[in-house]
Amino acid sequence: MNNMLSILVPLCVALTSAFPAAKQDDPMNTNEEFAENYLKRFYNLKTASGPIGRKNANPFTETLKEMQRFFGLKVTGTLDGETMKVMEKPRCGVHDVGQFSSVPKSSAWTKTDLTYRILSFTPDLPQADVERAIERAFKVWSDVTPLTFTRIYNEVSDIEITFTAGDHSDRSPFDGPNGILAHAFQPGNGIGGDAHFDEDETWTKTSRLYNLFLVAAHEFGHSLGLFHSEDPGALMYPTYSSTDPNQFQLPQDDINAIQSLYGTPIPIKYVQPTGPSTPSRCDPNIVFDAVTTLRGELFFFVNRFLWRKHPQSSEAELLFIQSFWPSLPNDISAAYENPLNEEILIFKGSQVWAFDGFDVVDGFPKNIYRLGFPRTVKQIDAAVHVEPQGKTYFFTADKYWSYDEDNKAMDKGFPRLIRNDFPGISGKINAVVYYRGKLYFFSGRSQFEYNINSKKIVQVLRTNSWLGC
Repeated sequence: MNNMLSILVPLCVALTSAFPAAKQDDPMNTNEEFAENYLKRFYNLKTASGPIGRKNANPFTETLKEMQRFFGLKVTGTLDGETMKVMEKPRCGVHDVGQFSSVPKSSAWTKTDLTYRILSFTPDLPQADVERAIERAFKVWSDVTPLTFTRIYNEVSDIEITFTAGDHSDRSPFDGPNGILAHAFQPGNGIGGDAHFDEDETWTKTSRLYNLFLVAAHEFGHSLGLFHSEDPGALMYPTYSSTDPNQFQLPQDDINAIQSLYGTPIPIKYVQPTGPSTPSRCDPNIVFDAVTTLRGELFFFVNRFLWRKHPQSSEAELLFIQSFWPSLPNDISAAYENPLNEEILIFKGSQVWAFDGFDVVDGFPKNIYRLGFPRTVKQIDAAVHVEPQGKTYFFTADKYWSYDEDNKAMDKGFPRLIRNDFPGISGKINAVVYYRGKLYFFSGRSQFEYNINSKKIVQVLRTNSWLGC
């Protein structure tokens, strides 16, 4: 593929394979054959002909380990379910190469004033929307570097942008809907820097299907010389992040990467931005925004992410909040599960969302004051439903409210002071969850396991003790 770099973007809900679907009656279509093709394409696996396991087992095993390390999977060298799950996601069509720290400056443009030209447009969007998406995508990178991007119309530009389908004469044909969405070339003469978008896809300016701005911003990262990141929260991660384009901020990992090639903007008064970072489950300083159960699983919210933990799993899976609930904002403040109707309620500011699984309940989001809060309450810090008591507790500052889910009304005599009814619990409560008969209060970097019958703290734990650390 020479110096071509491409991105594959997954569907927000249903994931499809990056390769053509296997025919049910084809005996050669096995997991092993699929995995071998995947590793040949993305990790340069070289094997002789013959079934895996009988020939060249060592190269396959070692290459599989390399792939597992890249995606943060358990490195086993065996084709387990989690590895297959990752392989089956649509993804980038180029090798998963190195970390940003190893990106050579020789892969960058030798100038900072670059030009671009839009040679064709997609009929999926008005031309003005395409132009705005492309302009905004370039601005993602020019905001944190000395780079400038000027659109030209007649002369050949540094970065040529086209919408095309199928074989378009660059030795990297597109493969129809829901496969390779776009690709771009590293900086250089001729085709270098150019970006191609698959016209067989449906392009949008919303969170539905394929958001042109998000895909273009990733592609232009390649056009500027960036490779893929191993950080799942980075814009340059091989798979598409299901995030609200209106809330997009360039993550710190990408800022560090692009500035390693081009430096910071020239103005003297430039203030270095701090982009969002991907949380590490073993970070001792991690603070949860909210914690809740959902149909037997535990969910831990941090910024635009959540960890999903199954009770039978030792580790938690990191996901984007909007890959589960696209309509939710980032940085939520509280969440709880109502087991009476199996709905989950999620709060931010004066708004509350209710979900039945992944679907927004009719009538939501709504104002929290409809639950009975006074107008002096601007935000819920934490919420929890205690099933044996049939009560939901809402915590804000040093007080809490008791809500009767059956009567859909606040209990009389509230709010009350937290310290009076939960002895030993003080300070700001970031999150609280009821799990297996106990309350767990999260405050900063600590959590308190609390016995609601004896009203005593059982033990103090690290906040992230649930995440396999």
